[in-house]
Amino acid sequence: MANSSFMPNTDSGKADLLDHLASTLPHYAALLEVSNEDLASFQADALAFRYTLKSLADMQAYTHHLTEFKNLLRDGGAGSADWATVPMLAEPMPPAVIPGIISRLSALAAHLKSHKNYTSAIGLDLSLVGVTSVVDPSSWKPILSVQNKAGHPIIVWTKGSAAALEIWVDRGDGNGFNFLTINTEPNTYDNYALPSSSALWKYKAIYRLHDEQVGQWSDVLSITVGV
Repeated sequence: MANSSFMPNTDSGKADLLDHLASTLPHYAALLEVSNEDLASFQADALAFRYTLKSLADMQAYTHHLTEFKNLLRDGGAGSADWATVPMLAEPMPPAVIPGIISRLSALAAHLKSHKNYTSAIGLDLSLVGVTSVVDPSSWKPILSVQNKAGHPIIVWTKGSAAALEIWVDRGDGNGFNFLTINTEPNTYDNYALPSSSALWKYKAIYRLHDEQVGQWSDVLSITVGV
């Protein structure tokens, strides 16, 4: 599979490009005659899009856990009978922007490339020049790390050219690894009820493309949770 367009195919990739331009474009704003107003508007677009993707990932994780809880209530089985914690939108919430972020990004890129002072070196630095590369999904292997939110793990990962990430968890209850979720955007918040005593939760993941697992399983990530 080859890719030569500067515009990423995935929402995660688009967010990465927006973030990169938001931090890099100020160095060229005067040279390429980008006004302070236009620059601030673009940076607001980047912030709003990243915030929306992160909020969506949190809500998708909650939906999965609520479905698991519903099934547990209906059918019984091992698991916590506590309600899943509803995720809250992170603060501070960025200002709202007008719809059409990617259309504005494309228009900005076209404007920059048509400017008399634009060079290929600037385009490379701004990530506005497509680089043809061959992508081999069989070599993909997720790298997992962890953050913490009120005691709950946030599994941190990058998307790359994959469509999604499939994550499995072993909660140390003797049941081994079980399916946790499939997320299309990083990162993954695990709001499963925390144990009353210390426990070791383990996570592993594999990339997905065209609704199938691809590549290799990640190394197992172990996290101590609970009191």
